[in-house]
Order: sequence, then structure tokens, then C-alpha cells
Amino acid sequence: MPHSNAAFFAQLSRDLLERNDDLTLERVARGAVDAVPAADACGISLRRRRNRIETGASSAPVADTCDALQYELGEGPCLEAIWEAESYLCQDTATDPRWPRWGPRVAQEGVGSVLSIRLATSTATLGAINMYAYATEAYTQDDVDLGLIYAVHATSAMNTFRLVTGLQTAVQSRHLIGVAQGILMSRYGLSLDHSFEVLRRYSSHRNVKLRDLADEVIERGGLVEDEESSG
Repeated sequence: MPHSNAAFFAQLSRDLLERNDDLTLERVARGAVDAVPAADACGISLRRRRNRIETGASSAPVADTCDALQYELGEGPCLEAIWEAESYLCQDTATDPRWPRWGPRVAQEGVGSVLSIRLATSTATLGAINMYAYATEAYTQDDVDLGLIYAVHATSAMNTFRLVTGLQTAVQSRHLIGVAQGILMSRYGLSLDHSFEVLRRYSSHRNVKLRDLADEVIERGGLVEDEESSG
């Protein structure tokens, strides 16, 4: 692979990882179009709870349309990449027999070729990156290789961002719960352990997340039942 490509991906990796505080899926989608010369548009399909798939971001409306058709029809290279194999290449959407309903619909949207690559860590599948080209037979083997390399960098950045965001959320939740415990300790004369047990019990009884209950306690200065009984 040419040195310019190696330099490009080295810089790309630095940009994505160093800016993980404001990483957006839109940047990942736009980066794919920059990284793979044959790609005209890109959509990022994400795996959600209960095996639901949705597009998290795209570089152009046509990618949103083509992604949505896959979810609607239940077929297409994106879904195959997420559930079956690492990558799928379609060089002629109108005639590819693997997706007889999706392919012709995408061809009507002006898309001739598609490259879909799984975004996955060693323990989880995040989704897939879908690169759409207007021309048929658009992707060379070099394009496929570049797409596979880009997917590795994109996965790393997305996973790092997910872990950092999750850690920040956990720390913030722990802080809110601690503040709520302090309020309960001061207002009701509870111990540290007892205050947490009260929060846990109220959270379970009312079917409210512990963080959300802590927010309520902080806002109201006590438990909701106390305000209702004194009102």
C-alpha cells in the first residue's frame, strides 16, 4: 500500500482518538468517503438493544434512504455484515441476486455499488459502515482494503468514545447518588449505608432508575412521599 495511504491512516487514527471528547458519527461517515476514493456516500448502521438496527449518521441523504430500505425489507449487505460475515461487496445493485428486493430499489436511487463492513471489537458488534457508490463496478480491491482498514480505525475510535462516555456517565451518576445520600442523612438522620438502602428501596418500589431518583431528591430536598403527605 502506498506510503501516502499509511500516512493518511496514521493521521486519521490520531484525529479520531485524540478528539474522542467530541467524536460524532457524522465525522466517521464523512471520513469514510475521504478514505475510500470510490465511495460517494456513507451510512453508519448501529446495533441497538433487542437486535434492532438503525442509522446513527450519514454523509448524505442517499445513504439514509438506502440504509432505511435495508431495515424495511429485511435484506441487504449491511444486515449481512452485522450478522453473517465481516464484509460484503455488491458491484451491481440492480442485478445482484443476493438481495432481490433491496438491490433494484437502491438502483432506482442512483446507487450502483455498495461496500458494507462490520464494525466490531473482540467482544461486541457495534454495527456496520455502508459505503455507497453511484457507479457500478466502482470498487477495486484497493478500495476494499482501504475500507477494511478504515473500519478498524473507526471501530477503535467509536469504542473508545463509548467507553469514555460510559465512564463519565457512571461517575456523574455516582456523584448525584452521593449528594442525594447526603440530603437524606441530614434530613432524616440516616447513616451512609442506610441512606443508600432507602434510595435503593424507593427506586425499586417506584420502578425508577437510581440516578433519576437521586435527581428528584436533590431537586426537592427530600423524598417525594414526604412532599405529597405535607401538601
